[in-house]
Amino acid sequence: MTPRPHHGFVKDSSIGSSLGRVDLPYPAHWEADVVLRDGGTAHLRPIRPDDAERLPRFHDRLSDETIYFRFFSLYRELSPRDIKRFTEVDYVDRVALVATVGDEIIGVVRYDRVGPEEAEVAFNIEDAHQGRGLGSVFLEHIAAAARERGIKRFVADVLPSNRKMLTVFQEAGYVVRHEQADGVVRLEFDLTPTLTSTAVTQAREQRAEAHSVERLLRPRSVAVVGVSRSPHSVGRTVLHHLRAGGYTGATYAVTPHRSEIDGVRAYPTVRDIPEPVDLVVVAVPAEQVDAVVADCGAKGVLGLVVMSAGFAETGEGGRNQQRHLAQHAHANGMRVIGPSSFGLLNTEPDVSLNASLSPLMPERGRLGFFSQSGALGIALLDNIVRRGIGISSFVSAGNRVDVSGNDLLQFWEDDPGTDAVMLYLESIGNPRKFSRIARRLARTKPVVVVKSGRTRRGAPHGHVVRETRAPSAAIDALFEQAGVISVDTIHQLFDVGQLVVHQPLPAGRRVAIVGNSDALGVLAADACEAAGLELAGEPRQLGADASAEDFRAALSEVFADPTVHSVVALFIPPLMTRDEEIARVLAEGSRTSDKTVVSTFLGMRGVPSNLRAPEGRGSVPSYATPEDAVGALAAATTYAEWLATPPGSPVELDGVDAAAASQLLTTKLADKDEAPLSQRSLAELLGYYGILLRPGDAATDHAAGAVACVVCTVEDPLFGPVVSFGLGGVATDLFGDTSYRIPPLTDTDVHELVRSVRAAPLLLGHRGAPSVDMLALEDLIARVAQLADDLPEVAELTLDPVLATPSGVTVLAASGRLARPAVRADRGPRALPG
Repeated sequence: MTPRPHHGFVKDSSIGSSLGRVDLPYPAHWEADVVLRDGGTAHLRPIRPDDAERLPRFHDRLSDETIYFRFFSLYRELSPRDIKRFTEVDYVDRVALVATVGDEIIGVVRYDRVGPEEAEVAFNIEDAHQGRGLGSVFLEHIAAAARERGIKRFVADVLPSNRKMLTVFQEAGYVVRHEQADGVVRLEFDLTPTLTSTAVTQAREQRAEAHSVERLLRPRSVAVVGVSRSPHSVGRTVLHHLRAGGYTGATYAVTPHRSEIDGVRAYPTVRDIPEPVDLVVVAVPAEQVDAVVADCGAKGVLGLVVMSAGFAETGEGGRNQQRHLAQHAHANGMRVIGPSSFGLLNTEPDVSLNASLSPLMPERGRLGFFSQSGALGIALLDNIVRRGIGISSFVSAGNRVDVSGNDLLQFWEDDPGTDAVMLYLESIGNPRKFSRIARRLARTKPVVVVKSGRTRRGAPHGHVVRETRAPSAAIDALFEQAGVISVDTIHQLFDVGQLVVHQPLPAGRRVAIVGNSDALGVLAADACEAAGLELAGEPRQLGADASAEDFRAALSEVFADPTVHSVVALFIPPLMTRDEEIARVLAEGSRTSDKTVVSTFLGMRGVPSNLRAPEGRGSVPSYATPEDAVGALAAATTYAEWLATPPGSPVELDGVDAAAASQLLTTKLADKDEAPLSQRSLAELLGYYGILLRPGDAATDHAAGAVACVVCTVEDPLFGPVVSFGLGGVATDLFGDTSYRIPPLTDTDVHELVRSVRAAPLLLGHRGAPSVDMLALEDLIARVAQLADDLPEVAELTLDPVLATPSGVTVLAASGRLARPAVRADRGPRALPG
């Protein structure tokens, strides 16, 4: 008996020859490491002839039910002819992808072309790995491969009792048509991504990546590899901190020298540990790490924290070694923090994990903290402890070969123990994904970021990221779009973090100042004016001899004033009144008020014990200077205003033919890596997006109230498309008055892009002049942004000048260039960084 030819698993494809197709080389770009629903990882790749050995072993591990669902009969053994047909494909009309863990296949998906634009698809997943979300990941990747080969529709025959597979198709977000005949359900659906399918993919991505981080932060057992005899070695230090921090799980040491270290059982290798091990901290020389990863894979370890240095920061050889570390770990189901990581902490009482080089275990708090720098780790955690902020969890990514800030944002989004997030970033490996995740998270939890390296193009040694040519203003725009609170220094990072995690957000910009020092009051008032905050009357000066009751009366008055949104309390200890008394009055008043309260007890920074609320929330942060207090308050106020602004919707444009535009660019590039765009080609390209190019329109050029504008887009290797807007003229060029946004843009993004240049009043009726047609201008920018997002081949496109008038806009000139683009990092099916 041969397998039933449903699903195309053994069906010969005669379509290929009829369409004149030939076998293509092995498509290595289809390979990907993926995170599954349970947080584990697997490697996806096209099937190869050498899988002839692995495929029978995979088939032998399948249950009778799984085989029956796949072949519609109990086909227990694959013949040599079957194996050859399954593993030798043309990568065009017959395509198969396998998922592997270690060296074993755990699942297969394939399609066989049954028409010029249609293919039959089928899955087969090992029983032990069913329910891990592999089916949905398979569907994303096989659909992407099919689209690349010109296939627009999938069909599949599924038995009605195969509920798991029916669910995979029905919950994918595509529009699925199905009919049942002869005891078989036939499904058919188009492969064009939809808003629903994209949302489904992103939701699955969030759950999987969050779970993978959870496995690292909440391990049931930890082993430290590289625990030497020296009490000051990295491994020995981490082992000591695990025990001193009160870790609640099992702890093991791995060293060939002893069977017990500091009261902890020790073993020669991870494989020798008799109990399961969830997390392994690796503290051995770089050249020994690969052997440790192999041991961990064989043991079934869930994740690694690699503190070892000597990887990408050492040069090309180290970069290759670092890349291999991630691939080796992913292939064995593990995620990696590091290398050169400082470690991680989780202050949950039932975990109490300090797997780091810091002797300081911060108190339990509701602030999540991610840092890329290992070297700054101790200083950062020391700052947290001294300020009395408290954290929920902390991760130092080091060289960030795998686990990144994006992963932690995914985890913190659903973590009930985290109310706000701080990030110290030295580079951003996937800005588009960061923007997408941060924009969603910032709607529920404040995200505070300090980004170093603004004055140079490159990333720190050890960070393997694409180079960017985008100006620093583009990074600022990325943060602004996403609602991220961007600050300039680590000092400000903590200033804002301790405010947003403890106090309610300001309801407006009106600030009342109360204090016993005229000098501090003036400084606070000046800081408010500089930050764009409004004073709710003159600062209330209580005098140097003000008592606690004087403060209580003044604070009660401003707390009761409905026109006051925030309060700045200032205190210099005089001879008679102690700061403890004032702090108690301030803390009591703050807990019963819905206003945002900050304070300056001169020289005191953080959240002193006498300003803390019992549950942390409602505690009053104190700052060393009034300027620091107002700076943090201004940042929180701007964030609150972003929250109050509608998030916007995708812009709906008519008259767009993206497919025709893509075909035009494919023809123009042909076998070339770059190509200029002639005026004729530019007019044709713009026309596909509803943009009319009208060179030399003298009538418009002399129209009353005309304002010359410049609209540009550049395809950046790191950011993808970057759209910019400015007004034409020497002054704009001289002062750099240009605004930026990163597509895809919402209608709110477009609205703010136009109005964020300093010269925007010239568009809006400056000094009685008529306002230009802002709707028409925004429509033009939206079309350029959509073009840039759809067509990465557009390396540069400049519309200059665009004349905006009260009656519309006209594009008078354009220039552009095409180039074969790199694959955008946040486009396509789910995959870990390559």
